[in-house]
Parts: sequence; structure tokens; C-alpha cells
Amino acid sequence: MRQLAHSLFPVVLLLLTATQVQAQNAMQQGDAMAEMRFDETGMVMNANASELPRDCARLAGDVEFTVRVGKAYAEDYPSTVFGMSQHEFEVPPCSRVTVTFINEDEVRHQWMLHGLPRYLYPQGMFHLEAAGGQTQTGSFIVPSDNQTYLVHCDMTQHMEKGMKGQLIVGSGSGNLWSIPGVSREFRQQQRITLLGVSVVICMAVMSFLVLIFLGTSYRGS
Repeated sequence: MRQLAHSLFPVVLLLLTATQVQAQNAMQQGDAMAEMRFDETGMVMNANASELPRDCARLAGDVEFTVRVGKAYAEDYPSTVFGMSQHEFEVPPCSRVTVTFINEDEVRHQWMLHGLPRYLYPQGMFHLEAAGGQTQTGSFIVPSDNQTYLVHCDMTQHMEKGMKGQLIVGSGSGNLWSIPGVSREFRQQQRITLLGVSVVICMAVMSFLVLIFLGTSYRGS
């Protein structure tokens, strides 16, 4: 038995070495496919403009978005601080998506997409980050499935303060929760806010009319 173990040891060692080499090669290939750019203006991470997902036989076409972000885009959504010029994006399956991300604030913001295939995008993520007043552009290719992907800013508390969106591939897989201008709770909140404004205006008008009536009655007496 001991002789058998000694004879098998080199074979096992060879298999382990081959497995480790394959894993390192796979990691190196993944790193080569995932483009990353970083400087003082921001970052582009996991950009991919040419490598097709495994379930795509060919590229379906190109879609381009220009997304502006900042406090100015939160004004239409009560209880938010930051916002995007667009919170929902629709693209065909197997399309190449190019995003130009323009940060109009003084603080850093991100346009981060989650849920992409990990064999092509490390951590399943595509990431744009722009310093205050800067612009970043990057591309990625979506798979063929009908899926709704989360888009958000990962800076501390920025998503909770309004920087959240969704990218719909094909027919999608349903709306995500708490998307400004898209999710039900935000639409209800907008209606409540408009109703409150209308009530305040009506009360102001009624008060003004009452004052006019009282003033007229006083002069008449």
C-alpha cells in the first residue's frame, strides 16, 4: 500500500500543478479581457467592447447613452439628494452599450452595473467613476437573456439618496425596487407631493378671497 502511495504521489503532484497553471491562465485571460483605466479624473473598470458573451452568436448592434448626474437631477424626486438625468435604460440582447457619464457635482459619482457574466466581467460588474466636473466613457456587451440589471452609485449613501437605476435587456425581468421615477413608491410619493402643493395653493387662494370679503364688508359698514 505504501509503495502504491509513493508511486501515485508524482501523478497527483503533476495534476495539481497543471490545475494551478490552468487557473492562473484563466485569471490572466480574464484580466486581459477586462479593461481598466484610472487617473485623477476617475475610473473605467471592466470595459469590454469586443468580447461576446458565450450565449451571443453575434453582436446585435450599438446603443449609446449620455448620463448626467448631480443634485440638480434630484429636484423632481422628494426625499432624494442626488439624481441622474435618466434612471432607466433599455437595450436589445447581445448589444454593445456605450455610456458617457458626466458628473455635474463637486463630489465623485459612479455608474455601476451589477449582474453581468463573471467569466467575462470580474465580480459581474461594469464600473464608471467620475470625479467632480469630470466625464468618463466606457462600453460593455450584454448577454442574450431578458434581464433587469441594477445600476447605482456605490459611494457611501449615494444610492440611498437617489442614485439608483435599472438597465433592461430585452423584455427584462421586472422593475427593481426604489428606482426614482420608475418604482411605484416613487410615483405615489410624487402624487402625494403634488396633492399637498395643490392643497396649499387652494388654501392660500381661499384665504386671500376671505380677506378681500372681510375688507369689503368692513368698508361697507
